[in-house]
Amino acid sequence: MKIKKLISSILSTNAAFVVLLLLQIAFIMLAVMSLGERFIFVYIALIALDIILAIYITNKNDPVSYRVSWIIIISIFPLLGGVSYLFIKVSQQFPKSLDMRNQKQSRELLVQEDGIMEELSNSSPDSVNLARYVAAHGLYPVYSNTYTEYFRLGEAQFEKLIEELETAKHFIFLEFFIISKGYMFDVVSELLIRKAGEGIDVRLMYDGIGTGMLNSVKPFRKLQEGGVKCKVFNPFRPMISSVQNNRDHRKIVVIDGHTAFNGGTNLADEYINRKERFGHWKDTAIMVKGPAVWNYTVMFLQLWEKADSSEMLKYKRDDIPFSAFMTSDGFIQPFSDSPLDQEPVGKRIYLELINNARRTVRITTPYLIIDEEMINALGFAAKKGVDVSIITPHIPDKWYVHAIAWNNYATLTEMGVKIYEYTPGFIHAKTCVADGRTAVIGTINFDYRSFYLHFECGSILYECSVIKDIVRDFERTAEVSHLVTAEDCEKRPVFKKIAGAILNMFAPLL
Repeated sequence: MKIKKLISSILSTNAAFVVLLLLQIAFIMLAVMSLGERFIFVYIALIALDIILAIYITNKNDPVSYRVSWIIIISIFPLLGGVSYLFIKVSQQFPKSLDMRNQKQSRELLVQEDGIMEELSNSSPDSVNLARYVAAHGLYPVYSNTYTEYFRLGEAQFEKLIEELETAKHFIFLEFFIISKGYMFDVVSELLIRKAGEGIDVRLMYDGIGTGMLNSVKPFRKLQEGGVKCKVFNPFRPMISSVQNNRDHRKIVVIDGHTAFNGGTNLADEYINRKERFGHWKDTAIMVKGPAVWNYTVMFLQLWEKADSSEMLKYKRDDIPFSAFMTSDGFIQPFSDSPLDQEPVGKRIYLELINNARRTVRITTPYLIIDEEMINALGFAAKKGVDVSIITPHIPDKWYVHAIAWNNYATLTEMGVKIYEYTPGFIHAKTCVADGRTAVIGTINFDYRSFYLHFECGSILYECSVIKDIVRDFERTAEVSHLVTAEDCEKRPVFKKIAGAILNMFAPLL
Protein backbone atom coordinates (compact mmCIF):
# COMPACT_ATOMS: atom_id res chain seq x y z
CA MET A 1 0.00 0.00 0.00
CA LYS A 2 2.85 2.39 0.88
CA ILE A 3 4.65 1.63 -2.40
CA LYS A 4 1.44 2.25 -4.33
CA LYS A 5 0.94 5.55 -2.49
CA LEU A 6 4.55 6.56 -3.22
CA ILE A 7 4.15 5.78 -6.92
CA SER A 8 0.89 7.69 -6.98
CA SER A 9 2.59 10.71 -5.42
CA ILE A 10 5.51 10.57 -7.86
CA LEU A 11 3.18 10.32 -10.85
CA SER A 12 0.72 12.91 -9.60
CA THR A 13 -0.04 16.06 -11.56
CA ASN A 14 1.43 18.30 -8.86
CA ALA A 15 4.72 16.35 -8.83
CA ALA A 16 4.93 16.45 -12.62
CA PHE A 17 4.23 20.18 -12.65
CA VAL A 18 6.97 20.86 -10.07
CA VAL A 19 9.52 18.75 -11.98
CA LEU A 20 8.72 20.43 -15.28
CA LEU A 21 8.79 23.85 -13.62
CA LEU A 22 12.25 23.18 -12.18
CA LEU A 23 13.50 21.89 -15.53
CA GLN A 24 12.34 25.05 -17.28
CA ILE A 25 13.96 27.26 -14.62
CA ALA A 26 17.20 25.26 -14.95
CA PHE A 27 17.10 25.73 -18.72
CA ILE A 28 16.72 29.51 -18.33
CA MET A 29 19.65 29.61 -15.87
CA LEU A 30 21.89 27.55 -18.14
CA ALA A 31 20.99 29.76 -21.09
CA VAL A 32 21.95 32.87 -19.15
CA MET A 33 25.16 31.39 -17.68
CA SER A 34 26.31 30.20 -21.12
CA LEU A 35 26.72 33.82 -22.17
CA GLY A 36 30.14 33.86 -20.50
CA GLU A 37 31.68 37.33 -20.28
CA ARG A 38 28.49 38.89 -21.57
CA PHE A 39 26.70 37.58 -18.50
CA ILE A 40 27.38 40.80 -16.56
CA PHE A 41 25.47 42.84 -19.13
CA VAL A 42 22.53 40.41 -19.00
CA TYR A 43 22.64 40.54 -15.19
CA ILE A 44 22.50 44.35 -15.19
CA ALA A 45 19.60 44.24 -17.65
CA LEU A 46 17.74 41.77 -15.43
CA ILE A 47 18.30 43.95 -12.36
CA ALA A 48 16.91 46.93 -14.28
CA LEU A 49 13.95 44.79 -15.31
CA ASP A 50 13.38 43.83 -11.66
CA ILE A 51 13.34 47.48 -10.57
CA ILE A 52 10.86 48.39 -13.32
CA LEU A 53 8.65 45.41 -12.45
CA ALA A 54 8.77 46.25 -8.73
CA ILE A 55 7.47 49.75 -9.51
CA TYR A 56 4.86 48.30 -11.88
CA ILE A 57 3.67 45.67 -9.37
CA THR A 58 3.46 48.24 -6.56
CA ASN A 59 1.08 50.36 -8.61
CA LYS A 60 -1.09 47.52 -9.92
CA ASN A 61 -4.63 46.99 -8.67
CA ASP A 62 -3.86 43.52 -7.32
CA PRO A 63 -4.34 42.53 -3.65
CA VAL A 64 -1.64 44.04 -1.45
CA SER A 65 -0.46 40.66 -0.15
CA TYR A 66 -0.05 39.37 -3.71
CA ARG A 67 2.03 42.40 -4.72
CA VAL A 68 4.20 42.13 -1.61
CA SER A 69 4.86 38.43 -2.23
CA TRP A 70 6.09 39.07 -5.76
CA ILE A 71 8.27 42.01 -4.69
CA ILE A 72 9.88 39.78 -2.03
CA ILE A 73 10.57 37.07 -4.63
CA ILE A 74 12.08 39.60 -7.04
CA SER A 75 14.26 40.99 -4.23
CA ILE A 76 15.48 37.57 -3.05
CA PHE A 77 15.97 36.10 -6.53
CA PRO A 78 17.03 39.06 -8.71
CA LEU A 79 18.15 36.78 -11.52
CA LEU A 80 14.91 34.83 -11.96
CA GLY A 81 12.26 36.71 -9.96
CA GLY A 82 11.42 39.34 -12.54
CA VAL A 83 11.72 36.95 -15.48
CA SER A 84 9.38 34.48 -13.77
CA TYR A 85 6.76 37.16 -13.08
CA LEU A 86 6.93 38.45 -16.64
CA PHE A 87 6.78 34.97 -18.16
CA ILE A 88 3.75 33.95 -16.09
CA LYS A 89 1.92 37.18 -16.87
CA VAL A 90 2.38 36.96 -20.62
CA SER A 91 1.79 33.19 -20.80
CA GLN A 92 -1.47 31.61 -21.84
CA GLN A 93 -4.55 33.06 -20.20
CA PHE A 94 -8.20 32.15 -20.47
CA PRO A 95 -9.52 34.28 -23.31
CA LYS A 96 -11.29 37.41 -22.16
CA SER A 97 -13.91 36.58 -24.76
CA LEU A 98 -15.02 33.70 -22.52
CA ASP A 99 -15.83 36.07 -19.69
CA MET A 100 -17.55 38.51 -22.05
CA ARG A 101 -19.66 35.68 -23.50
CA ASN A 102 -20.63 34.44 -20.04
CA GLN A 103 -21.65 37.92 -18.91
CA LYS A 104 -23.72 38.44 -22.04
CA GLN A 105 -25.46 35.09 -21.59
CA SER A 106 -26.07 35.72 -17.89
CA ARG A 107 -27.80 39.01 -18.63
CA GLU A 108 -30.01 37.24 -21.19
CA LEU A 109 -30.76 34.09 -19.20
CA LEU A 110 -30.65 35.15 -15.54
CA VAL A 111 -33.28 37.83 -15.18
CA GLN A 112 -34.38 39.05 -11.78
CA GLU A 113 -38.07 38.34 -11.26
CA ASP A 114 -40.17 41.42 -10.56
CA GLY A 115 -41.03 41.96 -6.93
CA ILE A 116 -38.56 39.48 -5.39
CA MET A 117 -35.96 42.12 -4.49
CA GLU A 118 -38.67 44.31 -2.97
CA GLU A 119 -39.93 41.37 -0.90
CA LEU A 120 -36.39 40.75 0.34
CA SER A 121 -36.01 44.44 1.18
CA ASN A 122 -39.15 44.31 3.32
CA SER A 123 -38.15 41.03 4.98
CA SER A 124 -34.44 41.68 5.47
CA PRO A 125 -33.53 45.34 4.84
CA ASP A 126 -29.97 44.81 6.09
CA SER A 127 -29.34 42.14 3.43
CA VAL A 128 -30.91 43.60 0.32
CA ASN A 129 -27.81 45.60 -0.67
CA LEU A 130 -25.78 42.38 -0.74
CA ALA A 131 -28.40 40.74 -2.95
CA ARG A 132 -28.35 43.77 -5.27
CA TYR A 133 -24.56 43.60 -5.51
CA VAL A 134 -24.55 39.89 -6.44
CA ALA A 135 -27.35 40.44 -8.97
CA ALA A 136 -25.59 43.43 -10.55
CA HIS A 137 -21.94 42.27 -10.49
CA GLY A 138 -22.20 38.52 -10.10
CA LEU A 139 -25.21 38.54 -12.47
CA TYR A 140 -27.16 35.96 -10.44
CA PRO A 141 -30.72 36.81 -9.33
CA VAL A 142 -32.31 36.05 -5.97
CA TYR A 143 -35.30 33.73 -5.64
CA SER A 144 -38.10 32.91 -3.25
CA ASN A 145 -40.39 29.86 -3.31
CA THR A 146 -37.37 27.53 -3.10
CA TYR A 147 -36.87 24.61 -0.70
CA THR A 148 -33.45 24.04 0.90
CA GLU A 149 -32.15 21.13 2.97
CA TYR A 150 -28.85 21.12 4.88
CA PHE A 151 -26.51 18.14 5.26
CA ARG A 152 -24.06 18.23 8.15
CA LEU A 153 -21.99 15.33 6.80
CA GLY A 154 -20.97 14.09 3.38
CA GLU A 155 -22.51 10.69 4.16
CA ALA A 156 -25.99 12.18 4.55
CA GLN A 157 -25.62 14.23 1.38
CA PHE A 158 -24.43 11.22 -0.65
CA GLU A 159 -27.37 9.10 0.46
CA LYS A 160 -29.82 11.83 -0.59
CA LEU A 161 -27.91 12.47 -3.82
CA ILE A 162 -28.29 8.85 -4.96
CA GLU A 163 -31.98 8.95 -4.07
CA GLU A 164 -32.53 12.08 -6.17
CA LEU A 165 -30.41 10.87 -9.10
CA GLU A 166 -32.63 7.80 -9.36
CA THR A 167 -35.61 10.07 -10.10
CA ALA A 168 -33.97 11.81 -13.10
CA LYS A 169 -36.05 11.83 -16.28
CA HIS A 170 -34.44 14.47 -18.52
CA PHE A 171 -30.86 15.41 -17.65
CA ILE A 172 -28.13 15.10 -15.02
CA PHE A 173 -25.22 17.55 -14.77
CA LEU A 174 -22.33 16.84 -12.38
CA GLU A 175 -19.26 18.99 -11.74
CA PHE A 176 -16.47 18.20 -9.26
CA PHE A 177 -12.98 19.40 -8.44
CA ILE A 178 -11.78 15.96 -7.27
CA ILE A 179 -12.92 12.54 -8.44
CA SER A 180 -11.16 9.43 -7.15
CA LYS A 181 -11.74 5.74 -7.70
CA GLY A 182 -13.59 4.01 -4.90
CA TYR A 183 -17.02 3.27 -3.50
CA MET A 184 -18.56 6.69 -4.28
CA PHE A 185 -17.31 6.68 -7.85
CA ASP A 186 -18.44 3.08 -8.44
CA VAL A 187 -21.97 3.72 -7.14
CA VAL A 188 -22.38 6.96 -9.10
CA SER A 189 -20.84 5.46 -12.27
CA GLU A 190 -23.25 2.54 -12.31
CA LEU A 191 -26.20 4.87 -11.83
CA LEU A 192 -25.07 7.35 -14.50
CA ILE A 193 -24.48 4.64 -17.11
CA ARG A 194 -27.90 3.20 -16.39
CA LYS A 195 -29.54 6.61 -16.73
CA ALA A 196 -27.66 7.37 -19.95
CA GLY A 197 -28.98 4.06 -21.29
CA GLU A 198 -32.50 5.33 -20.63
CA GLY A 199 -31.85 8.23 -23.00
CA ILE A 200 -31.17 10.84 -20.33
CA ASP A 201 -28.60 13.57 -21.07
CA VAL A 202 -25.86 12.79 -18.53
CA ARG A 203 -22.77 15.02 -18.29
CA LEU A 204 -19.79 14.86 -15.92
CA MET A 205 -17.16 17.61 -15.72
CA TYR A 206 -14.03 17.48 -13.55
CA ASP A 207 -10.94 19.60 -13.05
CA GLY A 208 -7.77 18.62 -14.91
CA ILE A 209 -5.42 19.08 -11.94
CA GLY A 210 -7.76 18.51 -8.97
CA THR A 211 -8.66 15.05 -10.24
CA GLY A 212 -5.04 14.19 -11.12
CA MET A 213 -3.18 12.43 -13.89
CA LEU A 214 -3.86 8.89 -12.66
CA ASN A 215 -7.61 9.51 -12.74
CA SER A 216 -7.75 11.39 -16.04
CA VAL A 217 -8.47 8.53 -18.45
CA LYS A 218 -9.17 5.01 -17.22
CA PRO A 219 -11.97 5.59 -14.69
CA PHE A 220 -13.89 7.69 -17.22
CA ARG A 221 -13.48 5.43 -20.26
CA LYS A 222 -16.21 3.09 -19.06
CA LEU A 223 -18.50 6.06 -18.40
CA GLN A 224 -18.02 7.39 -21.91
CA GLU A 225 -18.56 3.97 -23.42
CA GLY A 226 -21.80 3.80 -21.43
CA GLY A 227 -23.11 7.04 -22.94
CA VAL A 228 -22.03 9.52 -20.25
CA LYS A 229 -20.50 12.71 -21.66
CA CYS A 230 -17.27 13.49 -19.78
CA LYS A 231 -15.27 16.69 -19.97
CA VAL A 232 -11.97 17.75 -18.42
CA PHE A 233 -11.90 21.41 -17.42
CA ASN A 234 -8.58 23.15 -18.10
CA PRO A 235 -6.49 19.99 -18.68
CA PHE A 236 -3.02 19.80 -17.17
CA ARG A 237 -0.33 21.20 -19.47
CA PRO A 238 3.38 20.94 -18.54
CA MET A 239 4.17 24.63 -19.03
CA ILE A 240 4.75 27.54 -16.67
CA SER A 241 1.48 29.35 -17.12
CA SER A 242 -0.89 31.35 -14.95
CA VAL A 243 -3.78 29.50 -16.57
CA GLN A 244 -2.81 26.46 -14.47
CA ASN A 245 -3.89 28.45 -11.41
CA ASN A 246 -7.46 28.88 -12.67
CA ARG A 247 -9.01 25.63 -11.46
CA ASP A 248 -12.65 24.55 -11.42
CA HIS A 249 -13.11 24.20 -7.65
CA ARG A 250 -16.91 24.00 -7.87
CA LYS A 251 -19.09 21.05 -6.79
CA ILE A 252 -22.47 21.07 -8.51
CA VAL A 253 -25.13 18.49 -9.29
CA VAL A 254 -28.25 19.49 -11.25
CA ILE A 255 -31.12 17.06 -11.80
CA ASP A 256 -33.85 17.82 -14.35
CA GLY A 257 -33.63 21.55 -13.65
CA HIS A 258 -35.61 21.31 -10.41
CA THR A 259 -33.06 19.89 -7.92
CA ALA A 260 -29.44 20.87 -7.23
CA PHE A 261 -26.71 20.01 -4.74
CA ASN A 262 -23.84 22.29 -3.75
CA GLY A 263 -21.25 22.27 -0.99
CA GLY A 264 -17.75 21.08 -0.19
CA THR A 265 -18.15 17.40 -0.99
CA ASN A 266 -16.23 15.93 -3.92
CA LEU A 267 -16.60 12.46 -5.44
CA ALA A 268 -14.03 10.62 -3.32
CA ASP A 269 -14.41 8.16 -0.44
CA GLU A 270 -12.76 10.32 2.24
CA TYR A 271 -15.63 12.81 1.91
CA ILE A 272 -18.08 10.21 3.28
CA ASN A 273 -15.57 8.64 5.71
CA ARG A 274 -15.32 5.31 3.89
CA LYS A 275 -11.61 6.06 3.64
CA GLU A 276 -9.66 7.73 6.43
CA ARG A 277 -7.02 10.26 5.47
CA PHE A 278 -6.94 12.97 8.16
CA GLY A 279 -9.09 11.58 10.93
CA HIS A 280 -12.83 12.15 10.71
CA TRP A 281 -13.75 14.14 7.60
CA LYS A 282 -16.50 16.68 8.15
CA ASP A 283 -18.11 18.30 5.14
CA THR A 284 -21.41 20.08 4.52
CA ALA A 285 -23.76 20.74 1.60
CA ILE A 286 -27.27 21.82 0.71
CA MET A 287 -29.96 20.53 -1.59
CA VAL A 288 -32.04 23.12 -3.43
CA LYS A 289 -35.43 22.48 -5.03
CA GLY A 290 -37.23 25.18 -6.96
CA PRO A 291 -36.67 27.98 -9.50
CA ALA A 292 -33.28 28.92 -7.99
CA VAL A 293 -31.85 25.74 -9.55
CA TRP A 294 -31.78 27.64 -12.86
CA ASN A 295 -28.75 29.59 -11.59
CA TYR A 296 -26.83 26.33 -11.12
CA THR A 297 -27.92 25.05 -14.54
CA VAL A 298 -26.59 28.15 -16.28
CA MET A 299 -23.27 28.20 -14.41
CA PHE A 300 -22.67 24.54 -15.31
CA LEU A 301 -23.48 24.96 -18.99
CA GLN A 302 -21.32 28.06 -19.32
CA LEU A 303 -18.18 26.14 -18.34
CA TRP A 304 -19.23 23.02 -20.24
CA GLU A 305 -19.39 24.37 -23.76
CA LYS A 306 -19.75 27.38 -25.99
CA ALA A 307 -23.51 27.11 -26.40
CA ASP A 308 -25.65 30.09 -27.32
CA SER A 309 -28.43 31.30 -25.06
CA SER A 310 -31.21 29.75 -27.13
CA GLU A 311 -29.56 26.32 -26.85
CA MET A 312 -29.24 26.66 -23.06
CA LEU A 313 -32.85 27.73 -22.66
CA LYS A 314 -34.05 24.22 -23.51
CA TYR A 315 -32.80 23.16 -20.06
CA LYS A 316 -35.00 25.70 -18.30
CA ARG A 317 -37.95 23.82 -16.82
CA ASP A 318 -40.78 26.31 -17.12
CA ASP A 319 -43.17 23.37 -17.22
CA ILE A 320 -42.59 22.62 -13.52
CA PRO A 321 -45.24 24.17 -11.22
CA PHE A 322 -42.74 24.92 -8.44
CA SER A 323 -45.33 26.73 -6.35
CA ALA A 324 -47.42 23.58 -6.18
CA PHE A 325 -44.93 21.63 -4.06
CA MET A 326 -42.39 24.12 -2.71
CA THR A 327 -42.86 26.14 0.43
CA SER A 328 -41.77 29.76 0.35
CA ASP A 329 -39.17 29.92 3.12
CA GLY A 330 -36.91 32.93 2.90
CA PHE A 331 -34.78 33.75 -0.13
CA ILE A 332 -31.84 32.09 -1.86
CA GLN A 333 -29.26 33.41 -4.32
CA PRO A 334 -27.00 30.76 -5.91
CA PHE A 335 -23.94 32.43 -7.46
CA SER A 336 -20.70 31.64 -9.23
CA ASP A 337 -17.39 33.47 -8.87
CA SER A 338 -15.00 33.69 -11.83
CA PRO A 339 -11.30 34.63 -11.74
CA LEU A 340 -11.66 36.25 -15.17
CA ASP A 341 -13.74 39.32 -14.32
CA GLN A 342 -11.56 40.99 -11.64
CA GLU A 343 -14.59 40.94 -9.31
CA PRO A 344 -13.89 38.83 -6.17
CA VAL A 345 -17.57 38.14 -5.51
CA GLY A 346 -17.01 35.37 -2.97
CA LYS A 347 -14.62 37.41 -0.82
CA ARG A 348 -16.88 40.47 -0.90
CA ILE A 349 -19.87 38.43 0.18
CA TYR A 350 -17.93 37.14 3.18
CA LEU A 351 -16.74 40.65 4.02
CA GLU A 352 -20.29 42.01 3.81
CA LEU A 353 -21.59 39.38 6.22
CA ILE A 354 -18.74 40.03 8.66
CA ASN A 355 -18.93 43.83 8.47
CA ASN A 356 -22.73 43.97 8.89
CA ALA A 357 -23.01 41.41 11.69
CA ARG A 358 -24.36 42.79 14.95
CA ARG A 359 -24.28 39.76 17.24
CA THR A 360 -22.57 36.66 15.82
CA VAL A 361 -20.39 35.43 12.96
CA ARG A 362 -19.93 31.68 12.54
CA ILE A 363 -17.35 30.42 10.01
CA THR A 364 -16.09 26.98 9.01
CA THR A 365 -13.17 26.69 6.60
CA PRO A 366 -10.41 24.13 5.93
CA TYR A 367 -7.89 26.88 5.20
CA LEU A 368 -7.36 30.24 6.89
CA ILE A 369 -4.88 31.98 4.60
CA ILE A 370 -6.25 35.50 4.64
CA ASP A 371 -4.95 38.96 3.84
CA GLU A 372 -4.85 42.10 5.94
CA GLU A 373 -8.29 43.21 4.74
CA MET A 374 -9.98 40.03 5.96
CA ILE A 375 -7.99 39.92 9.21
CA ASN A 376 -9.00 43.51 9.98
CA ALA A 377 -12.65 42.82 9.16
CA LEU A 378 -12.77 39.81 11.51
CA GLY A 379 -10.82 41.62 14.21
CA PHE A 380 -12.87 44.82 13.97
CA ALA A 381 -16.12 42.85 14.24
CA ALA A 382 -14.81 41.18 17.40
CA LYS A 383 -13.72 44.53 18.83
CA LYS A 384 -17.23 45.89 18.24
CA GLY A 385 -18.59 43.13 20.49
CA VAL A 386 -19.63 40.68 17.78
CA ASP A 387 -19.04 37.05 18.77
CA VAL A 388 -16.77 35.90 15.91
CA SER A 389 -15.98 32.17 15.90
CA ILE A 390 -14.09 30.14 13.30
CA ILE A 391 -13.64 26.35 13.11
CA THR A 392 -10.64 24.99 11.20
CA PRO A 393 -9.05 21.50 11.01
CA HIS A 394 -6.96 20.03 13.80
CA ILE A 395 -5.47 17.45 11.44
CA PRO A 396 -4.50 19.37 8.27
CA ASP A 397 -4.18 18.01 4.75
CA LYS A 398 -1.30 20.40 3.99
CA TRP A 399 1.29 21.13 6.70
CA TYR A 400 2.40 24.46 5.20
CA VAL A 401 -1.19 25.75 5.07
CA HIS A 402 -1.62 24.81 8.73
CA ALA A 403 1.59 26.67 9.61
CA ILE A 404 0.27 29.83 7.95
CA ALA A 405 -3.10 29.41 9.67
CA TRP A 406 -1.40 29.31 13.08
CA ASN A 407 0.42 32.49 12.17
CA ASN A 408 -3.02 34.08 11.70
CA TYR A 409 -4.41 32.45 14.87
CA ALA A 410 -2.05 34.53 17.00
CA THR A 411 -3.18 37.78 15.39
CA LEU A 412 -6.89 36.96 15.42
CA THR A 413 -7.06 35.63 18.99
CA GLU A 414 -5.32 38.79 20.20
CA MET A 415 -8.12 40.77 18.49
CA GLY A 416 -10.81 38.73 20.26
CA VAL A 417 -11.71 36.25 17.51
CA LYS A 418 -12.41 32.71 18.74
CA ILE A 419 -10.55 30.02 16.81
CA TYR A 420 -11.52 26.36 17.21
CA GLU A 421 -9.71 23.36 15.77
CA TYR A 422 -11.87 20.37 14.88
CA THR A 423 -10.28 17.78 17.17
CA PRO A 424 -11.68 14.61 15.50
CA GLY A 425 -9.87 15.40 12.26
CA PHE A 426 -10.34 17.50 9.13
CA ILE A 427 -13.18 19.95 8.53
CA HIS A 428 -13.67 20.72 4.85
CA ALA A 429 -16.94 22.66 5.17
CA LYS A 430 -17.15 26.21 3.82
CA THR A 431 -19.89 28.16 5.62
CA CYS A 432 -20.37 31.66 6.98
CA VAL A 433 -23.40 32.74 9.03
CA ALA A 434 -24.14 36.26 10.30
CA ASP A 435 -26.57 36.80 13.18
CA GLY A 436 -28.34 33.52 12.36
CA ARG A 437 -30.22 35.31 9.56
CA THR A 438 -27.91 35.36 6.53
CA ALA A 439 -25.63 32.52 5.49
CA VAL A 440 -23.33 31.38 2.71
CA ILE A 441 -22.59 27.75 1.93
CA GLY A 442 -20.61 26.48 -1.02
CA THR A 443 -17.07 25.82 -2.22
CA ILE A 444 -15.25 29.05 -1.26
CA ASN A 445 -12.40 28.68 1.22
CA PHE A 446 -10.95 31.55 3.23
CA ASP A 447 -7.80 31.67 1.14
CA TYR A 448 -6.27 33.51 -1.79
CA ARG A 449 -6.92 30.77 -4.33
CA SER A 450 -10.65 30.67 -3.71
CA PHE A 451 -10.96 34.45 -3.59
CA TYR A 452 -8.94 35.26 -6.71
CA LEU A 453 -7.83 32.24 -8.77
CA HIS A 454 -10.48 29.51 -8.82
CA PHE A 455 -13.90 29.16 -10.37
CA GLU A 456 -16.12 28.87 -7.29
CA CYS A 457 -19.80 28.80 -6.40
CA GLY A 458 -22.15 28.97 -3.44
CA SER A 459 -25.56 30.00 -2.22
CA ILE A 460 -26.55 32.97 -0.09
CA LEU A 461 -29.48 32.20 2.19
CA TYR A 462 -31.60 35.06 3.48
CA GLU A 463 -34.02 34.45 6.37
CA CYS A 464 -34.29 30.72 5.55
CA SER A 465 -35.21 28.36 8.36
CA VAL A 466 -32.42 26.01 7.24
CA ILE A 467 -29.93 28.57 8.61
CA LYS A 468 -30.91 27.35 12.08
CA ASP A 469 -29.66 23.89 11.10
CA ILE A 470 -26.31 25.35 10.02
CA VAL A 471 -25.94 27.27 13.30
CA ARG A 472 -26.95 24.22 15.35
CA ASP A 473 -24.38 22.11 13.52
CA PHE A 474 -21.71 24.76 14.14
CA GLU A 475 -22.45 24.71 17.87
CA ARG A 476 -22.27 20.91 18.02
CA THR A 477 -19.02 20.93 16.07
CA ALA A 478 -17.51 23.57 18.37
CA GLU A 479 -18.29 21.32 21.35
CA VAL A 480 -15.92 18.64 20.02
CA SER A 481 -13.28 21.17 18.96
CA HIS A 482 -10.39 22.77 20.82
CA LEU A 483 -10.57 26.49 21.53
CA VAL A 484 -7.18 27.95 20.59
CA THR A 485 -5.89 30.35 23.23
CA ALA A 486 -3.20 33.01 23.25
CA GLU A 487 -1.20 30.64 25.45
CA ASP A 488 -1.41 27.93 22.78
CA CYS A 489 0.00 30.35 20.24
CA GLU A 490 2.75 31.44 22.60
CA LYS A 491 3.79 27.84 23.43
CA ARG A 492 4.33 26.83 19.82
CA PRO A 493 7.94 25.84 19.04
CA VAL A 494 10.05 28.71 17.76
CA PHE A 495 10.91 26.95 14.49
CA LYS A 496 7.17 26.52 13.73
CA LYS A 497 6.57 30.21 14.40
CA ILE A 498 9.43 31.13 12.08
CA ALA A 499 8.22 28.71 9.40
CA GLY A 500 4.71 30.15 9.61
CA ALA A 501 5.98 33.73 9.36
CA ILE A 502 8.17 32.97 6.33
CA LEU A 503 5.46 30.97 4.54
CA ASN A 504 2.95 33.72 5.24
CA MET A 505 5.02 36.11 3.10
CA PHE A 506 4.39 33.86 0.09
CA ALA A 507 0.84 32.77 1.04
CA PRO A 508 -0.84 34.34 -2.03
CA LEU A 509 1.40 32.28 -4.32
CA LEU A 510 0.92 28.89 -2.64
